[in-house]
Amino acid sequence: MKFTHMRSLELAALTIICLALPLHAEQTGKGRRLLAGDDSTQRLAIIAPDSTIEWELKVGGIHDASVLPNGNILLQQGWQKVVEVTPGKKTVWEYDSGKMNGNEGKRVEVHAFQRVEKGMTMIAESGPARIIEVDKDGKIQHEIKLKVNHPNAHSDTRLVRKIAKGHYLVTHESDGAVREYDQSGNVVWEYEVPLFGKAPKGGHGPEGFGNSVFSAIRLPNGNTLIGGGNGHCVLEVTPKKEIVWKVEQNDLPGITLAWVTRVERLPNGNTMIGNCHAGPDNPQFIEVTPEKKVVWTFKDFKNFGNSTPVQALLK
Repeated sequence: MKFTHMRSLELAALTIICLALPLHAEQTGKGRRLLAGDDSTQRLAIIAPDSTIEWELKVGGIHDASVLPNGNILLQQGWQKVVEVTPGKKTVWEYDSGKMNGNEGKRVEVHAFQRVEKGMTMIAESGPARIIEVDKDGKIQHEIKLKVNHPNAHSDTRLVRKIAKGHYLVTHESDGAVREYDQSGNVVWEYEVPLFGKAPKGGHGPEGFGNSVFSAIRLPNGNTLIGGGNGHCVLEVTPKKEIVWKVEQNDLPGITLAWVTRVERLPNGNTMIGNCHAGPDNPQFIEVTPEKKVVWTFKDFKNFGNSTPVQALLK
């Protein structure tokens, strides 16, 4: 009886220790190499298909990052500074939106940026509500003003991408809208993300609800793929604003969507979904087929946390 009692105590202690340990990286399906960024653990990393970390860098607030064709990484350090670093972590270029080109003393945040043609960098500035393209010396070569109905330096914009014809596809979080601008700053297409008859509800997790849209990409077929933010959804919308494909909060067995961040249509026709603020019971990144079958997930609450809005598949 004494032995059994002691063994029970040991097992109980071991269980407590195991529960206290951080969860390890998990990939279901074929392993993927990807870039992931999390502002709760302040980590940007390249992750190997076996889930080990190949490269990492300490960051602050982060909503965007990309690996450039030359192997360097374009990222942000906090909500104002955009930097390009080498794999050896040497900074070779930087731009501070809080201090340059008329923004001194203003409240400004950056949530999206992109290296575009001729080596210029496109930067979307919330607060000033503008998109600028700057050269390697930080001089503005092109600028447009953005339409913002509910001005907020934190949420004027989320993901922004330059697309065909020199247009810009902009997600406006506080407006709950996706807008396409031409080179002169005219809105040539606009989609207001619907609430689908539901009342908005506060909260960043699965319990909240709204139309605070996070991302949008233009597909080769002309449709727009939208990451619905706290609407817990992915939408594919035609130019005529018809929803032709949708993933809702509880469509994927065993997975709850919370704040849907980046979305990406892969060459195989599947869709990558970023799932923020959903808690450790849910994966941070998900790949689904057109039939909404889950074929790959990534979950890592050891190295990343509950706010991992940056993900991109790498070769």
